[in-house]
Amino acid sequence: MRDQNSSAVMDIATLQEERARMLLDNIKDYAIFMLDPSGHVKTWNTGAERLNGYSVGEIVGRHFSLFYPPADIVAGKCERELRIATAEGRFEEEGWRIRKNGEQYWASVILTAMRDPTGKLLGFAKVTKDLTERRTNEEQLRQSEERFRLLVSSIKDYAIFMLDPGGRVQSWNPGAQRLKGYRAEEILGQSLSRFYREEDVAQGKPWDLLHQATEHGRVEDEGWRVRKDGTLFWANVVITAVRDEEGKLRGFAKVTRDLTERRKGEELIRRGEERFRLLVSNVKDYAIFMLDPEGRVVTWNNGAARLKGYSAKEIVGEHFSRFYPPEELAKNKPALELEIAIREGRFEDEGWRLRKDGTLFWASVIITPMYDPTGTLLGFSKVTRDLTERKRMEEERLRLAQVQEAVRLRDEFLSIAAHELKTPLTALQLQLQSLKNLVASLEPKIATKLGRALRSTVRLSDLVETLLDVSRISTGRLTLHPERFDLVAAVKDVAERLREAASMAECPLQIGDARPIEGTWDRLRIEQVVTNLLANAFKYAAGSPVEVSMGQEGSTAILVVTDKGPGLSEKDIPRLFGRFERAASMSHYGGLGLGLYLCREIVEAHGGTVSAENQAGGGARFTIRLPTEAPPPVAATDEEAPLTL
Repeated sequence: MRDQNSSAVMDIATLQEERARMLLDNIKDYAIFMLDPSGHVKTWNTGAERLNGYSVGEIVGRHFSLFYPPADIVAGKCERELRIATAEGRFEEEGWRIRKNGEQYWASVILTAMRDPTGKLLGFAKVTKDLTERRTNEEQLRQSEERFRLLVSSIKDYAIFMLDPGGRVQSWNPGAQRLKGYRAEEILGQSLSRFYREEDVAQGKPWDLLHQATEHGRVEDEGWRVRKDGTLFWANVVITAVRDEEGKLRGFAKVTRDLTERRKGEELIRRGEERFRLLVSNVKDYAIFMLDPEGRVVTWNNGAARLKGYSAKEIVGEHFSRFYPPEELAKNKPALELEIAIREGRFEDEGWRLRKDGTLFWASVIITPMYDPTGTLLGFSKVTRDLTERKRMEEERLRLAQVQEAVRLRDEFLSIAAHELKTPLTALQLQLQSLKNLVASLEPKIATKLGRALRSTVRLSDLVETLLDVSRISTGRLTLHPERFDLVAAVKDVAERLREAASMAECPLQIGDARPIEGTWDRLRIEQVVTNLLANAFKYAAGSPVEVSMGQEGSTAILVVTDKGPGLSEKDIPRLFGRFERAASMSHYGGLGLGLYLCREIVEAHGGTVSAENQAGGGARFTIRLPTEAPPPVAATDEEAPLTL
């Protein structure tokens, strides 16, 4: 029995060693190899051969100084790095290195001393990365993160560790030590509250986050965190509840990234198979799974089940083409993607994909081929993320921009058209007035017709002025000219001028008695507001009384216009003061639907408000509230004109 157990242990160790060798040989963007205590190369992975140009047969047994410029060798740099790594356990730097062909490249180098349980130095692990083209290497870093099931490598910008259900630290990776400053022996068993500011701890923030992660499975947060030395850094934090197969909470996976300067790096991490499986299976924002060389699903994580709707039992063994819409299948896109991934080493795309229930989502997809040491294709890693919301927001921004441009063009057209109409219209009015004066005593009938024509031109002139004022408001060029005056007297003047219009509409106009209300406003604009409201009442409440009342509450003047007409439709009240909005058909009353809009803009320019409502006994009530002191005037960019309807 003992022999059988020993054999099983040996088999597992051999399997783990083979997996590690396959993992290292499939990492092509990093040179990862071993040195003996004197600095001679002991192992050599595919990435090292690709980066430095030496094959295994050429480099094993040779001193690692081959990779350094002559000046560094003379300066004793190689020996100094080994001394530092031996003394401090680790050496890291960036500097020039040399390939086999003599070409120089700028490299990130991490040299780690490796010791046996007794502390005896066994040698060094050396990780080298080409940083000559940083943007290219960032993409390679993302690729390595996306293939993390096979390429779990050192990550310098992420602290990845486990918490028990009570929030105490269970494990601690080198990235966490680098980011937060604690060594494993200092922090294991300690509460996560150490990483939060005092005010956050007092508010219970660490426990709130764990509670949210327990309830929702995951929580993401950004905020200030504290290092061991007390300094603050701005962190992006993701906490994921980790549960076993029975659903029991095992603890939390916590990933922290320093976003203060957004620098990237990496550091090798090694975890046990069970913890790694739990961590991967609880990632919910990404579908991460494996395909065999023919494109059939081999593995399936929780994120894939959540995103695509299939359970592992339903999808493992099925071809990944079932995630594609029919039009993509007609183009043979799944097979083409695998061909591109094999040919170029990677395939990346955004496009529509199908869930189990037939709904579409906009996906970001990355497919990466994986090979064994002999170059045989093992399959593909596939990472999919749902970007539907981002695409929707981009489309919404485009639609909004198009609408805004259409509104701008419309306002520009109205402004130009109104300006172009104003000059010939003024000349026409002068000519008609002159003709009327000439024939008034000679041809009364002609004079009457000319009078009607002249009134029509006045109406047309008012409409042109309205369009000009709408244009000024739209472009922020409406100017106030405040002066001190009595609001009561001004309203009475307007009412007197409109007596004839009120009589023609059969609307008895009543002005309530009120004490003088002194204030600083633009008189012309305020008179236009009153004119517009009264004209509106004469139009829609013809044949019924119209009343104007005024009063003062503290530093606010109040003006109310009421009528006994048919009142307002409740559904129309919210949009009554909008541009080109109408509460009645144009065929019945005419007009552009701009009068109340201009009233609102003028009143709000004075810092006031205007509102509309129905009276309990029938009819409509419009209420204006104005501060007695208008805001300071804003300079205009073009000539101002009265607001008229």
